[in-house]
Amino acid sequence: MGSGAFKQCSFTLLFHLWLLLIISSNHATAQRFKQAPKFYNSPNCATILQPEGHTCSEDAVHVAMTLDTTYLRGSMAAILSVLQHSSCPENIIFHFVTAASSSAAAPLNRTLSTSFPYLKFQIYPFRDGAVAGLISTSIRSALDCPLNYARNYMPDLLPSCLRKVVYLDSDLVLVDDIAKLAATPLGDDPNTVLAAPEYCNANFSAYFTPSFWSNPSLSLTFAGRKPCYFNTGVMVIDLQRWRAGDYTAKIQDWMELQKRMRIYELGSLPPFLLVFAGNIAPVDHRWNQHGLGGDNFRGLCRDLHPGPVSLLHWSGKGKPWARLDANRPCPLDALWAPYDLLQTPYALEA
Repeated sequence: MGSGAFKQCSFTLLFHLWLLLIISSNHATAQRFKQAPKFYNSPNCATILQPEGHTCSEDAVHVAMTLDTTYLRGSMAAILSVLQHSSCPENIIFHFVTAASSSAAAPLNRTLSTSFPYLKFQIYPFRDGAVAGLISTSIRSALDCPLNYARNYMPDLLPSCLRKVVYLDSDLVLVDDIAKLAATPLGDDPNTVLAAPEYCNANFSAYFTPSFWSNPSLSLTFAGRKPCYFNTGVMVIDLQRWRAGDYTAKIQDWMELQKRMRIYELGSLPPFLLVFAGNIAPVDHRWNQHGLGGDNFRGLCRDLHPGPVSLLHWSGKGKPWARLDANRPCPLDALWAPYDLLQTPYALEA
């Protein structure tokens, strides 16, 4: 092949790749959602300043989430569930983090404003290029998205006046008042930065490679702690303590080590375990009935854990909206469906 033909072939290939990206982006942002009803405060709710003073109000419940087109449908359902089950929905402030490299920030803003006209929210750009070089490939490609790592930088992304947030993943719904979760005490120890449900029956050692445990220095990482697995999709975070302890730098140190020697396999979770496990304020398991998306390989159906339920979390490969669309839902996906705001083609035609 001559050089001219080669250049033409390369240009054609690049053009088609670019076109595919544009089509995919337009398809994702073209999702249309119904307008959610407005929810009102009960009479005993505090009054927060509006509009300028509410961003860091201590009378509000602050919820932090990442937002992108891939999981937008899940995010919309999560937001609706939070508002619907809150006794003071007008006192909830959402803080959304989006990828700065994405062109979808404006459409996402419009979608939120259209479906939730009364929602109090801010959108913050995350410069995902900074973390891209620290990400190591994991057991599932979806876990390698830079936006998954935005929670590592949340205290730096959100306003410095903000003291505490409830962090939520996009593949969950609440069936209880989020104010109860937000009120979780973190105690007086300044080293206790997070509150989350812990699962001490899980095989904690399995989250790290044999190379980690066989290293004389690394194997002492948890000395003096009683580490247990916790899921990072539902956390109460003391932002002031995080900033004071510079925990973002500690997480990054572990990610940099992972680039030099493989010490774990599972995306953004292990650095959190390395830094925080064994020093977590307790939260009842009802606040993260996780794993409903199955494992990271096949995403098979799972049952609820024993006990009461305040939050359903489809962590794992299988997402309820995808399984419902494929007409292959798991039984518990029916609990997610009432919060789905997506406009169906039939509804749009009507």
